[in-house]
Amino acid sequence: MRNVIYLFLLVIAVGNAQTKMTTAEANILKAKVKSQAASTKTILSDFTQYKHLDFLSNDIETSGKLAFKTPNLVKWEYLIPFKYAIIFKDEKLYINDEGNKSDVDISGSKQFKQLNNLIIKSIKGDLFDDVEFTIAYFKKDANSEVRFNPKNEKFAKFIKSFYITFSQEGKVIEVKMIEPSEDYTRILFHNRIVNNPLPDAIFAH
Repeated sequence: MRNVIYLFLLVIAVGNAQTKMTTAEANILKAKVKSQAASTKTILSDFTQYKHLDFLSNDIETSGKLAFKTPNLVKWEYLIPFKYAIIFKDEKLYINDEGNKSDVDISGSKQFKQLNNLIIKSIKGDLFDDVEFTIAYFKKDANSEVRFNPKNEKFAKFIKSFYITFSQEGKVIEVKMIEPSEDYTRILFHNRIVNNPLPDAIFAH
């Protein structure tokens, strides 16, 4: 009986294992994603976010909408279970916490600039910068997962690793940010609409 259980667990482990891509496979993925990113001018998408904290038995789930407009307008709007909006615009971070508005000037912060750049590039999928990151490529079921480890020590104090899952078409379908504590945030994108006109009013603050 013990051998049967061991075999069953081994089959599960092998079935869930991720296979590292060959250099040729990674290059094909990069070309596909870069092509998608280059042609992407706007993105409107629903998202579901899961915040995993080690001391909690269940992840904290929130959901809302993401809006992106080239070159660098980003709005995260949380709708459930609370209303909270964050806008990255003109080197400022605008926050609307259920009507209580504030802003933060990030022009003098290299870490915030890196974070903003990371967010924009990860939304579009064009994050293959091996100067800033150590990058590894994996097959994940029918999709692809790319893992980014920041080389900058100061930035690594905020984010230990950054995983992006791409669909077969090269679209970003999931982002996972792992903190040095091993707590992490997973964001799943769905109902994604690309290159529809987005009025500037969406990014008003």
